[in-house]
Amino acid sequence: MKTFEVQFRYRDRNEESIQSAVKVEASNLPGAIGKAAREFVKSLDRKQRFDMNKNGLEITAKPIATTTEAPEKTSAEAAAN
Repeated sequence: MKTFEVQFRYRDRNEESIQSAVKVEASNLPGAIGKAAREFVKSLDRKQRFDMNKNGLEITAKPIATTTEAPEKTSAEAAAN
């Protein structure tokens, strides 16, 4: 799994720019954007969702790190050590 940082930006009704960043773990970039978008939209109230839909949503995503598990030794390697 890879870790991605997805940033969201939109303008509200007072013409102020609202920004939010979400860190998610996913196997690829489209999956990360989908997960982060669901989390972000769930956190908004009704008026904020309306403002976001009316003025548009800007999404920026970038990979942060890759989570890798340590390779396990095979039984032959373990017996040799």
